[in-house]
Amino acid sequence: QVQVVESWGGLVHIGGSLRLSCAASGSIFAIYEMGWYRQAPGMQRELVAVINSGVLARYADSVRGRFTIYRVNAKNMATLQMDSLKPDDKAVYFCNVEQRLEENEYSDWGQGTQVTVSS
Repeated sequence: QVQVVESWGGLVHIGGSLRLSCAASGSIFAIYEMGWYRQAPGMQRELVAVINSGVLARYADSVRGRFTIYRVNAKNMATLQMDSLKPDDKAVYFCNVEQRLEENEYSDWGQGTQVTVSS
């Protein structure tokens, strides 16, 4: 079993910054991608940013240029640096860990951390 724990969400003013952290532990064997997704009230969960075991990252158009995802492979950790935050960034942010073993894929999620952007 894999435990995924997010931390450091919170309340920030428009234009401010937050840094989210995600740590995976437990049955870790081959993480090929870690990422952040978010879900606003009444909306579907959407991709924010993902990064593979190297440095290749993908971002949603809405956050590109404002958010940066980092990964520390040796520690099974990923960080999302969020700058120039907007009211539309308010959501619960979830960390996702994807593993592959031979032909099988495994996906684990954290409980989520709230990000609120106020005027």
